Amino acid sequence: MMDIRHETVMANGVRLHVARTGEGPPLVLLHGWPEFWLTWEPVMARLADRFSLIAPDLRGFGASEKPDPGPSDQAGPEVHAADILSLLDGLGIERTGLVGHDVGAYVGQALGRRAPERLTGLFFFDCPYPGIGPRLAQPEMLAEIWYQSFHLQPFAAQVVGASREACRAYIGHFLTHWAGGNPHAFDDVLDTFTDNFLVPGNLQGGFNWYLSQQAGRLAMLKGEVPDTAPITVPTGIRWGTQDPLFPYAWTDRLGETFAQLDLAPFEGAGHFPHRERPDAAAREIAGFFGRIGT
Repeated sequence: MMDIRHETVMANGVRLHVARTGEGPPLVLLHGWPEFWLTWEPVMARLADRFSLIAPDLRGFGASEKPDPGPSDQAGPEVHAADILSLLDGLGIERTGLVGHDVGAYVGQALGRRAPERLTGLFFFDCPYPGIGPRLAQPEMLAEIWYQSFHLQPFAAQVVGASREACRAYIGHFLTHWAGGNPHAFDDVLDTFTDNFLVPGNLQGGFNWYLSQQAGRLAMLKGEVPDTAPITVPTGIRWGTQDPLFPYAWTDRLGETFAQLDLAPFEGAGHFPHRERPDAAAREIAGFFGRIGT
C-alpha cells in the first residue's frame, strides 16, 4: 500500500496542500482541470520506488487555499508558477523534474521560461501551447470548447454547484468524454472528485483559471501570440491520439516552443493518459527522466 503524506505549505502567501510519496530524485506533478492532486495517484503508485513525488493542489483547487472567494483573473500561469517556485523553496528543493497536464502544462511552460535553472526537465501530457493558435476555434471545435466561455460567467459556479447531482454530471462529463481511450478511467473516483468540487470555493477556484486566461486565449485565436524564444529545458511530450479536445495533429508546431523536444504519440488514450493508461504513462515519465539523467 502506498504511503501518501499530506502537508500544508505556505507558498507565495497561499496555503498549498501537497501530497507526497516515494524516494529518489524529486518530481513535481501538476494537475489540470477538472482535477486535483488525486488525478496522479495511479502514476504515483507506479513511480514511488524511483522518485520523490510531490503533487500539490494548485491555488483555488482541492485542499489548497482559495485566496479569491469570487470570480478573479488573478490565477493565471505566472501566478501558479510563482506559487510552485515558492513551494520548492519551502520544501528545500533546489532542482526538480516537473510533470504537467492541461493547466499544469501551462504552468510548467511558465516555469520553464521563468526559472529554467530550477528544472531538470519538463514532461507534459496533451500540452496546450501557443502554436495551437486559431485552430482552437475552428467550427468543428466549437462544440468542444464551449465550457471555456461558460466558465467566464459570474453564475457558472452557482449553476454547477446547485446540487450534488448537477456537479457530478458536469465534472463527470469531462472526465468521461475527454478520456477517449478509456471512458471509465475516473469511475472509481468520480464521487470523490464530485465531493472535491463541492468544497466551497473549488468550482470558482477552477473557473478563475479561465477568467485569468481569457485575454491570452483571445490573442491565440486571433493569431497574435507574442513571439518568445523557445524554452530550453529538455522537454518530453506524450500526446493522446484519441483526445477530442486537443487533436494529435496540433503537435505540429511544438518545436517552436520547445528547443529540446522529445515528442511521441500516446496510443490508446485521450486527454488523460495518466489515468487512462497509468502503466504506460509511468513508463514514459520514468523513461524520459532516465534518459536526461535525472
